[in-house]
Amino acid sequence: MSQIRHIRADNIIEERAVAAAVAIPAVVVQAKGHGHAGTAMDMAGVGHALFQHVMRHDPSDPDWAGRDRFILSAGHASLLLYIQLCLTGYGLTLQDVADTRKAGSRTPGHPERGHTPGVEMSTGPLGQGLASAVGLALATRRDEAMFGAGTGLFDPTIWVLAGDGCMSEGITAEASSLAGTLGLGNLVVIWDDNGITIDGPTSEAFSEDVRARYLAYGWRVIDVPDNLDVPAITASLQQAAIRCGRPTLVAVKSVIGWPSQAHGGRSSAHAGAYGASDVAGILHQLGFLEDAALDDLVPPDVATHCRLALDKGHAMHADWDAAENAWREAHPDLAAARDALSGPVDLTPLESIDITTDQPTRVTSGAVLKTMQPSGRLWGGSADLSSSTSVALPGDVVSASQPAGAQLRFGIREHAMAAILSGVALHGLWRPYGSTYLVFTDYARGAIRLAAMMGLPVVYVLTHDSVAVGEDGPTHQPVEQLASLRLVPGLDVIRPGDAREVVAVWRHLLAHQDKPTALVLSRQVLPVLPVAEDQAVWRGGYVLWQSAPDSADPLILIATGSEVALVLGVAKQLASEGQAVRVVSMPCTSWFEAQPTDYRDSVLPPQARRRVVVEAGRPDGWYRYAGLDGAVIGVDSFGWSGPGDQVLADAGLSAENVAAVARSLV
Repeated sequence: MSQIRHIRADNIIEERAVAAAVAIPAVVVQAKGHGHAGTAMDMAGVGHALFQHVMRHDPSDPDWAGRDRFILSAGHASLLLYIQLCLTGYGLTLQDVADTRKAGSRTPGHPERGHTPGVEMSTGPLGQGLASAVGLALATRRDEAMFGAGTGLFDPTIWVLAGDGCMSEGITAEASSLAGTLGLGNLVVIWDDNGITIDGPTSEAFSEDVRARYLAYGWRVIDVPDNLDVPAITASLQQAAIRCGRPTLVAVKSVIGWPSQAHGGRSSAHAGAYGASDVAGILHQLGFLEDAALDDLVPPDVATHCRLALDKGHAMHADWDAAENAWREAHPDLAAARDALSGPVDLTPLESIDITTDQPTRVTSGAVLKTMQPSGRLWGGSADLSSSTSVALPGDVVSASQPAGAQLRFGIREHAMAAILSGVALHGLWRPYGSTYLVFTDYARGAIRLAAMMGLPVVYVLTHDSVAVGEDGPTHQPVEQLASLRLVPGLDVIRPGDAREVVAVWRHLLAHQDKPTALVLSRQVLPVLPVAEDQAVWRGGYVLWQSAPDSADPLILIATGSEVALVLGVAKQLASEGQAVRVVSMPCTSWFEAQPTDYRDSVLPPQARRRVVVEAGRPDGWYRYAGLDGAVIGVDSFGWSGPGDQVLADAGLSAENVAAVARSLV
């Protein structure tokens, strides 16, 4: 690779600061023998320009409400972010940077929200950061439209750094298309156009004109032909921050791993150590001693220069605080309304919802959304299914001209929808929800998993919950989705059995915002169950009905959702035959598992070993409750087209079969 290229900056000390940011990843990865240096090296000038000259941030207060947001969608380039956080004063040291990927370090292999100051979201799965940034941009723009009164206080710029891998992922196409349609002028995506992926040149699998593609999406495109030209990068980013009614793609042409002689511009630059001699050559090319240590790369004058970001941050913070105080004085009603969104939720309107009429649980959930809409606490929509999933609400739809709209229309984009909801949750002012059919969570799984990892309070409203969907056939009948969603750590999967349980669940969700929830609802009408206290539902599993409360060894029938009414009917039949029977409704296994042992044992006495679990989905996860002497009735194969009740019966989910299995245990 030619070594005639050089870093260009406004002065020598800036050149040295950028040179240090290029060198550090090569030295750190060489010392470890593993990690990702290439992108961190080729985007070092971009990182410097952003953190030193363009982005509004205060390193002394990473959570400052007035800050711009930076999301590293190319999460493998975590060293780029850690280096800038270190140099500008976020509290990271060079030793923290050197400790990256070490167990217990402050600098994990990919950025993790809540672990490192200055990291806005967990990234790594490519494209997720860009897609979630769309949600963050939507939320901040809405915040400004509803409350800012034209001040710009609540409308920061959302910056994203993405690579060729991000651009290749389908979720990026989904989210970028929507961002263009909605005119998100506060979103800027910086694309590291280095033409290299792990397996080889991008031209082998990714040959489209990305700039033309983004123009077609409705984006503004700004070209930066040289990743080493820091003044040109700075000017382009400053131009991108000027709102034009469209999102902006800043395409930066780069050479991955520059100035490595052995790996620069090659796939081998992506990951792994470059070799001692090559790193020595890199250091020499950048003006350092060939055996320079990390401390040698950032001498006191360079460190002092980079820490000027602290002074700039303090000044911007003070100006914003003064502007916010002026806004509060000028607009007390707006300030009070915005502050109220962070306070306790008034749940009394839920008392007006009809829970005494047989109805689909999707309908009850829709009634909750409509009832709570005046509170302004919930914001969301669906992937083109709002009427079918009962999330259609009155009010404007979000658009380029209606940023404060009451409903989000994601289009047929389940994966982007889930990631965008994460971005809304990261903003924090609204409780986001998004809806589709349960079977289509397969399209959204990557974003759901990441939301669970970050503990984001997203509600996924998932309807058409079983093979009872019927005539639409196996492509639309969920079978394995319930079981697979329950395997995601930190995701509560809730399948209410009737209207009462739906309202109880929503009461809990509105009062607790510590994790995501998959709320699984029926299309078919479900009968009203015996009255249960909200607190019982919140325990995840409870005794709904029993024929012999004093029995120490009852036959226990356990079910969720639409199957609760089924087993209740069977239980009453068996009780008429002289059996001591208990019905347990188990809307949420994770809530149940969080209860004390004595409560769980009171619901499922250890000595009561005759148990039948019934759910219209894969049975695998239920054997922990059925035990060695019990039975599970579920769906072990894909369904088929036909009337829902017939499909259920053919799968064994009939009163006759449940009763027969229960009698076999007796």
